[in-house]
Amino acid sequence: QVQLVESGGGLVQVGGSLKLSCAASGRTFGGYAAGWFRQAPGKEREYVARITWTGITDYEDSVKGRFTISRDNAKNTVYLQMNSLKPDDTAVYYCAADFRGIYTRVIATDDYNYWGQGTQVTVSS
Repeated sequence: QVQLVESGGGLVQVGGSLKLSCAASGRTFGGYAAGWFRQAPGKEREYVARITWTGITDYEDSVKGRFTISRDNAKNTVYLQMNSLKPDDTAVYYCAADFRGIYTRVIATDDYNYWGQGTQVTVSS
């Protein structure tokens, strides 16, 4: 069993930055891929980014060049650095873990095994 806890959300102005963290406990992140998803009010949860166990990254098109996913396996933590934030980035952000750590792009929520509780990101204009 893996427990995931996100932190780092908050209120930021357009063009600002935030760094989200996702800390794993219970079992290590070893061998897992990790993903970030987000869900805006009234919308489906959508894929944002993913990092494989070996550090290969993938991004949804709307965040490419602005967001960076990374991981520190020694700390069992995954990060999402978000720069140049826009109002459309406003959502609850969730981190998720996937047993299949080697696959680069996995965008379906059903393919992830564990989820955090989410952290709110609000971008004000």
